[in-house]
Amino acid sequence: MTATDFSNSTAIAYDYIPLKYEERRSFVETYGFAGSQGMVHVDAVLMRPASGAPSDTVVVMMHPSVSQHILPVPRALAERGLHVLCAQNRYFKNDSALIFEKALLDLGHCIRHAKEVLGYRHVVLIGWSGGGPLITYYQSQAEHPTVTQTPAGDPVDMAAAGLLPADAVIFQAASISRARILAEYIDPSVSDELAPEKRRLELDIYDPRNPNQPPYSADFIAAYRAAQLARVRRITHWVKDTLDALRRRGGPETERAFNVHRTMADLRFLDLAIDPNDRTQGVSFIGNPESANSGPAGFARFCTLRSWLSQWSIDDSRADAQQCVQGIGVPLLVIENGGDDGAPASHVRAVYEAARSSDKQMHRIAGANHYYARQPELLNQAVGITLGWMRERRLLAH
Repeated sequence: MTATDFSNSTAIAYDYIPLKYEERRSFVETYGFAGSQGMVHVDAVLMRPASGAPSDTVVVMMHPSVSQHILPVPRALAERGLHVLCAQNRYFKNDSALIFEKALLDLGHCIRHAKEVLGYRHVVLIGWSGGGPLITYYQSQAEHPTVTQTPAGDPVDMAAAGLLPADAVIFQAASISRARILAEYIDPSVSDELAPEKRRLELDIYDPRNPNQPPYSADFIAAYRAAQLARVRRITHWVKDTLDALRRRGGPETERAFNVHRTMADLRFLDLAIDPNDRTQGVSFIGNPESANSGPAGFARFCTLRSWLSQWSIDDSRADAQQCVQGIGVPLLVIENGGDDGAPASHVRAVYEAARSSDKQMHRIAGANHYYARQPELLNQAVGITLGWMRERRLLAH
């Protein structure tokens, strides 16, 4: 089928690609059907110019839980002639049980299909938003596989998986890690995980009675960040204790689900002097931050024990782009959106500075928000940067 994009009315062809592969697992963490037992099902959408123009390079994108093919960046890239494979891991639209190490296996299967079945010669990985930590983790393990188990201690052998490395990596409008974001977003005013209405007034930034108001003092910022980190670590301690108890007990109960309340309370939402950029004060990338703080779409709202350790624990998650880029040798492009209200400016710059690739570039698009919403000219600027960078490295024939 074809669709017409809003920006320049260039038709795009969409090819739906269902994939599956065998995986042995001791328990099932995703909902499925009887015929899928022992198999992992992942999907991908290949976006190409409807004209049928060939390409020996494919851009591959994956996010921990969000479909990429409906977003502005991959659509705009396809409009400009690129072939874009938007891969969906087994946790698509439900990251409550996501284990990053298994998502890497899913991404690896999609990349292998792109090269060995679809016939692409070159692969460029783009990690937009939450995809940034995912694709940098993947590439670091594809180049130098070291991981043999998940943070919960379950076996997963990256060397045996034979992950195929990409030829280049683009880190775009992305954070260092989901764990780092949560540690800076989580509401430290919650004093009882089972009773989120019990809060510490002096740490509740949405309570007008709080004596600490923006612009925040350096002392309050330090105390707030420390309280956020302490709350994350209290949850992690409970998670590890619970997981250990289940293992000692034995039997069929091997995992547990739980809720984490109020996880959208970053000081940056209300104080533009903290990590300054061109964003709008009082706004988050999912709307009003006070509403999002108690709503169902916030980070880490629904979790499992293993997922918490792999995704959200600042001390256990390995999907940390600042660390992972140190093990990446291929060319790296980092794009910062200057008005980003989702990926903090300091995160993007820290990833670039940590990168050890001998070929790395960074570009900042002034004023660009997280989704380039109502900013077609800035979206085109981002696409132009990407295309020019790929051409310079002979990853595009045109």
